[in-house]
Amino acid sequence: MHILVLGAAGMVGRKLTERLLRDGRLGKSDITRMTLQDVVAPAQPADSGFPVGTVTCDFAVAGAAEKLVAERPDVIFHLAAIVSGEAELDFDKGYRINLDGTRMLLDAIRLIGNGYKPRVVFTSSIAVFGAPFPDKIGDEFFNTPLLSYGTQKAIDELLLADYTRRGFMDGIGIRLPTICIRPGLPNKAASGFFSNILREPLAGKEAILPVSDDVRHWVASPRAAVHLLAASRAAARLAGRAFVTPDDVAKMAPAVLRHRIALTPDAELERYRPDDAIAAAVRSVPVPR
Repeated sequence: MHILVLGAAGMVGRKLTERLLRDGRLGKSDITRMTLQDVVAPAQPADSGFPVGTVTCDFAVAGAAEKLVAERPDVIFHLAAIVSGEAELDFDKGYRINLDGTRMLLDAIRLIGNGYKPRVVFTSSIAVFGAPFPDKIGDEFFNTPLLSYGTQKAIDELLLADYTRRGFMDGIGIRLPTICIRPGLPNKAASGFFSNILREPLAGKEAILPVSDDVRHWVASPRAAVHLLAASRAAARLAGRAFVTPDDVAKMAPAVLRHRIALTPDAELERYRPDDAIAAAVRSVPVPR
């Protein structure tokens, strides 16, 4: 199996690559080759056990997508994007990368033809939804994004679904929560302060909370995001679906997250379990489903 990872130098891309290299297989198939792409050079893994190539390019320029899929990768993880704050500040760049680049990728796959039908895993976002939220967001709830980033992701979801319906690919979209703690300096994500308020105090620095302290938000660590990505895909497939719902994520969350929960002595005395904490967190957030 040949796997192509777009956006491989990013936080989630690096974690995903590490997981794939460690497992050496995806599902029931052995990985025989990987290609890692990003606009900055992805790190070249050492001792991978199979060939790993790196490509440094902007996938959203004309002709780039065709070259990336020319060798017909079996699975394509599409993580490449610019973050929400940057997409809002630079309208043209946001649509060029987050929308036009994705459309060119999907068309490059379609135009190969001759029975080529790869698995395409696209990372979307809960930004496709917009306030005001009901207590529970059902399938009938409208996509009303409040930012250009959410609009771009919502359009990408529709394209992925239509290209899959037409048989050009086997696509699946996953709406990820905010990933934190992001390493290094703050980026331009609108939700970046969720990382800042955790990361900066640990480094002895001041962190400013720009929202009220009663705000609730859905977050996951980079490693947890990768494991939830894999587990939720499996749950969706077992249910006979080509897409992941937040219900899939909620179902798999205890298995992925319970070992990350540290209970206080009082909670342990009250026989409170990590699964109880996870279930309470899932119930407290208006997660799309």
